[in-house]
Amino acid sequence: MNILFLSELFFPHGSGAELATFLYARLLSRVGFKIVVVTNRFASEPEITKTGNLVVQRLPLFEKHDATKYSMLKRLDVLLTGHMRRMIKWADLVYVPRFWFSTIPLAKAYRKPVLTHLHDYIPVCPLSNMYDFSRNSDCSSRSTFCSARCIFAYERVRGRSSEETLASAALNSSLGRFLPQFVRHSDAIVCVSKTQKRIITEKDATLRHKIHVVYNPLPEYSSARTSGDDFGYFGGPSYLKGFHVLCRAMKDLRKETNVPLRIHATQFPNSEGRLLKSFGSNELLLYCKLEKDQYEHLYKKIRTVIVPSIWHEPWPYTVAEALAQGRLVIASRVGGIPEQVQGCNGAYLSEAGNTSELAESIQAVHGLKKEEAANLGAQNKSTFLRRFDNESTLKRFINLCDNLTCS
Repeated sequence: MNILFLSELFFPHGSGAELATFLYARLLSRVGFKIVVVTNRFASEPEITKTGNLVVQRLPLFEKHDATKYSMLKRLDVLLTGHMRRMIKWADLVYVPRFWFSTIPLAKAYRKPVLTHLHDYIPVCPLSNMYDFSRNSDCSSRSTFCSARCIFAYERVRGRSSEETLASAALNSSLGRFLPQFVRHSDAIVCVSKTQKRIITEKDATLRHKIHVVYNPLPEYSSARTSGDDFGYFGGPSYLKGFHVLCRAMKDLRKETNVPLRIHATQFPNSEGRLLKSFGSNELLLYCKLEKDQYEHLYKKIRTVIVPSIWHEPWPYTVAEALAQGRLVIASRVGGIPEQVQGCNGAYLSEAGNTSELAESIQAVHGLKKEEAANLGAQNKSTFLRRFDNESTLKRFINLCDNLTCS
C-alpha cells in the first residue's frame, strides 16, 4: 500500500503529535508499506531523505516562527502544483496527521480515501485545547467556536503582544470555522484516547461514526535506570501544562520535610544553563531544552515524574515515557491520563489545578522508602507495557487503513 503523509512538521520538529507521526511512518515502512512524507523544510535540511520504504520530501512551506495551524491554508500554490497532484494520484491512502486539512478536499476530488489523525480538539475548538481561559476552567460551551473573550485571555496568558492577540482573534474567529468543515470530509478519524473521542463527539455528534480510537505508538526508550530520588517536570512554563500549579503546590508543601525535595524542570527557553528557585528547603531547578545525552543523564536522577496539566491532554508522551521507564507518576486526572495509568499502583492522580492535592501526592511519594518506590516503579512499567505495545497499535492502524482502501 502507498500512503502519503501530509504533515506540515515532522520529527524532530514539533512535539508529541509529530513524534507519533514519525513512529507510524517508520513502523509502517518496516512492514512493507511505501511511505512518502511531505513536510516543511528548515535551514540546512536536505530536500529528500530515504530510508528503506520511507521517503521524506521537504518543501519550503513556511518560516520557522509562523503559526503552523493556519500556515498551510495560505499555500494553495503548493497544494495545486503538478508534483502534489502526482503524489496524491500515487497514493492509495492520504494521511493527515496534524493541521494540513486543506489537502482533504483535493484528495477527495481524486477519489482517494483520507485518514485524519487528531492529537487535540481542533474540530470542536479553534484553540484546540477545550479550555476556557476567560473562566479558568474546562470549556462548557456547546458551540464549536471560541469566544473572543476566551481567545484574548488565552493570548494574554501566553504573553502575546496586542497586535498578536488581535491577529489570533481574527484568525481563530474566521479561518478557525473552516477547519472542522475540512475534517468532516475525512473518511475516518483517529483519536488517541477514549476521552478525546468522548469530548469531541459530545460537541459534534456527526463525527461519531467516523472516529476510531488507536493509542499512540511508543518510541524506543533508553531504559535509563533510576539512581536518585528527585522529581521531574517536563512541561516548561506553559500555563496549560500546569507550571503555575506546581509552583503553588511547592509553597503548600509541609516545611517539616526531613530530606529536602528537589524538582528538575525542563523546556524553559529563557534560562541559561540552570536556574534555581527555592521554596524553603525545597528546590526547583530550571533547565533549557536539553540535548538527548543531557536529558538521559538528568532522567537517571528522577524517581517520580509530575504532570500537573490543567487541560484534557489526549495522550501525553511524558506519562508514557515515565511509566515505560519504571518511574512513579503524579498527574492530573484529565484527558487520556487515567487511561494510560490504569492499573498502575505507582500512579497518583489528583484534580486538575488542586494545589493541595498535588502537594499531598508529592509529599506522600517523597516519603516512600527507596525499595518501595522502586517496586512501584517496576509495577508501573510491567502494567503499562503489557497494555500498550507497538504490535497491537500497528495492527489496529493497518486494519483501519485496509478497510478504507478496500471500501
